[in-house]
Amino acid sequence: MSVVPAESTAASRRQLLDSPFLAALAGKRPSRRPVWFMRQAGRSLPEYRALRAGRDMLETCLDPELVCEITLQPVRRHSVDAAILFSDIVVPLKTSGVGVVIKPGVGPVIDAPVRTRADIDALPSPSPEGLEPVGEAVGSLIAELGQTPLIGFAGAPFTLASYLVEGGPSKHHATTKALMAAEPETFAALLEKLADFTISFLKVQLAAGVDAVQVFDSWVGALTLADYRRHVLPHTQRVFAEISEFGVPGIHFGVNTGHLLGAMAESGARVIGADWRTPLTEAAKAVGPGFGLQGNLDPALLLAPRPALEAETRRVLAEADAALALGASGHVFNLGHGVLPETDPGALTAVVDLVHNQPVGE
Repeated sequence: MSVVPAESTAASRRQLLDSPFLAALAGKRPSRRPVWFMRQAGRSLPEYRALRAGRDMLETCLDPELVCEITLQPVRRHSVDAAILFSDIVVPLKTSGVGVVIKPGVGPVIDAPVRTRADIDALPSPSPEGLEPVGEAVGSLIAELGQTPLIGFAGAPFTLASYLVEGGPSKHHATTKALMAAEPETFAALLEKLADFTISFLKVQLAAGVDAVQVFDSWVGALTLADYRRHVLPHTQRVFAEISEFGVPGIHFGVNTGHLLGAMAESGARVIGADWRTPLTEAAKAVGPGFGLQGNLDPALLLAPRPALEAETRRVLAEADAALALGASGHVFNLGHGVLPETDPGALTAVVDLVHNQPVGE
C-alpha cells in the first residue's frame, strides 16, 4: 500500500470547524464541553456483543465493514464528541506476521516471546500493505461521521514490548524490566523496531484521514521516572516527530503515570491524558502551561448509583476548570482508563448529557 504524502493529506484534510473536541485540543474555547470514552466502542454495548458473537477479535479489526459499524455504535448511542477507530494495538504486529492472538478475558498472547537479540532480529518489518483494511475502514468512517471527528490510535513502543517480552498481559512486567536493566542495548533495539510498527500503523490511519491520534503507553506507569526518561521517552518522541508533518493533534496516555506526566509532556504530544489517580490540577502543574489535558473519571464509578456518578462527574469538571486556570490550554472529558465490560450503557449516556449541559470552563 502506498502512503499518501503527508503534505497532501494535510492540505486536503477535512475541516471540522464546529467540533468541540478539536477546539479543545487546539486550545480554543469549545462551544460545549467535549467528551468521549476510551473503549467506548465495544464490550459494554449489547449491539457490539451481538455483532461480535463467534467472531475472532483480530479478524474483526481487519474487516472494514465491521470496523465501521462498531466504531459508529457509541456515536449513535451516546452522542459523544469523537469516535475512536475500533482496532487493537497489536494489529500491526499481526498483519506483519508476528504470531499473536487475543484471547477472550485475557488479552494479547504472543506465540513466541521476544527476549534475545536474535529474537528481535527475527521480527518482521512493518507491513503497510497488511493494514489496507484499516485504511479502508477509516475512509468509510470519514464519509459516515459527518462533523464528528475520528481518532486514530496506536500502542507506544514500551507497551508493545511488554506484551512481546512477557508473552501476554502482565501485572508486574518483571521480565520486561529485567531485560531493560540487564541488556539496555538489546532493549533499545526492540523499542526502536517497535517504534517502526507504531509509526507505520499511525501513518496508514493519518493518510486515510483521521482527525486526531492517541498513543497509548498503557503499562509505562510500571517504570520509574529515571527509567522512563532513559529507556522509553526517546522512542516515543520519535513516534510523535515522525507523524508531526500530518498536522494532526496528538494525545498521549498511560495508566498510573502521575509521576511521569511531566516527562510525557516532552513526547511531542500537545494533550496529555491523566488516569483517575492524579487530580487534573496536579496534572496541569506537572505538564506545565500550554498543554491540553484529557480525563479522568474512574471507570469503576460508572457502576455506582446515578447520584454518586453525577457528583463525581461534576467534581472532575470542577477540577478541569481549576486546571484551566492554572494554564492548561483545554480539557476533554474522558475516563481515567477504558470502559469496563459490565458498565450499563445508560450510565455513559447520562455522563455525556451531564457534561454537555455544564457551562464551558474558562
